Amino acid sequence: MATDLMDRLKILADGAKYDVSCSSSGSSRSNSNGIGSAASCGICHSWTSDGRCVSLLKILMTNRCIYDCAYCVNRRSNDVQRVALSPAEVAELTIGFYRRNYIEGLFLSTGVVRSADYTMELLIEAVRTLREQYRFNGYIHLKLVPGADPLLVQQAGLWADRVSVNLELPTRESLQLLAPDKTRDSVVEPMRQVSNLITTNRAERKQSRKVARFAPAGQSTQLIVGATGESDRQIVTLSEQLYQRLDLKRVYYSAFIPAVADSRLPARPEAPLKREHRLYQADWLLRYYGFSAHELLDEGSPNLDSELDPKTGWALRHIELFPVEINRASYEELLRVPGVGVLSAQRIVRARRQGHLGLDDLFRLGVVMKRARYFITARGRSLEAAALDSSSLRSRLIDRTMSRKPQQLSLDFSNPVDDETRSLITGEL
Repeated sequence: MATDLMDRLKILADGAKYDVSCSSSGSSRSNSNGIGSAASCGICHSWTSDGRCVSLLKILMTNRCIYDCAYCVNRRSNDVQRVALSPAEVAELTIGFYRRNYIEGLFLSTGVVRSADYTMELLIEAVRTLREQYRFNGYIHLKLVPGADPLLVQQAGLWADRVSVNLELPTRESLQLLAPDKTRDSVVEPMRQVSNLITTNRAERKQSRKVARFAPAGQSTQLIVGATGESDRQIVTLSEQLYQRLDLKRVYYSAFIPAVADSRLPARPEAPLKREHRLYQADWLLRYYGFSAHELLDEGSPNLDSELDPKTGWALRHIELFPVEINRASYEELLRVPGVGVLSAQRIVRARRQGHLGLDDLFRLGVVMKRARYFITARGRSLEAAALDSSSLRSRLIDRTMSRKPQQLSLDFSNPVDDETRSLITGEL
């Protein structure tokens, strides 16, 4: 059994790699009379909402677990070496790495030992030690344990910048099949509680700035993609509901990786990375482009197009709305043009106040013309000599995509590796 601290750290860091919901953004915890700053950060690399790369110590407190979730490498029945860190050791490691300038914050998750309440108390003790004993004011993302007492959930949000509980699977039926020790209510209830506490805290802080912040960077969750048979439409619709009803900061998608053998799991030679990629693009459209789930997917087309991004797919299904005249279109209409993102739409609106824009101006304003050229005019001019029907246009767009040198999709969406993902990060879908 590994007893050396660094041996345990290696095992627990490896056990945490499957949780992708570790982006750090949105917090502004003061660093007065302490060390670290949550405002400047968002040993894993993560990305803030504005695209900055930051470093987090991403670990489990323990890989021991009383649950037997079919998809989890740390499940009870799996034969792996079991190790644990004490709350004091977690705090000491975090401070040690921070002082060496290796990290800017902590992402702390865990397996469940003894009970949900006992495990939650250990997590809280670790972050409380960091805040009080070491005066650490850097970023902390803390996982909530489903089924934990509401008072413990409330304490967790007072110590951490962001909290999260992973929904894992899109439906009750899938959760019952692959994680029979958990219930949908035990997962959703702390998410609902956190949402209510955040809303209450915002109102209280408007009355008095002395009120302690509760989870100032909000909450997030994660969905496994491909372990069960739900369609993209079910997943995207669920995400939309989570954003609208619980005000989640992010929903993360994790392509199913067959890390353990189980008859309940699908046999997949490769993780569905392209599907994960498309879901992130659809998620971006929900949050920043004004699209709704039913616009992107319907009963007739329940899954996202693997060959084209969701925004281009929508445009091809509504070809009657195009081309859009750049000098007259509203901001909302501009956002619906493939290749025009949030930033470039804002630039277009500002720039045309000074005069009519031509096609050459759009390159300078950041429009991705390899897609936008088929859907826009400027001063009545188009880069395409003749209008194309949706079928011909689809073929041409796919040919342009396939002509690029193939690139491997990354398991970690926060590490963009191709033009489409890079466009997504910069808002130019």
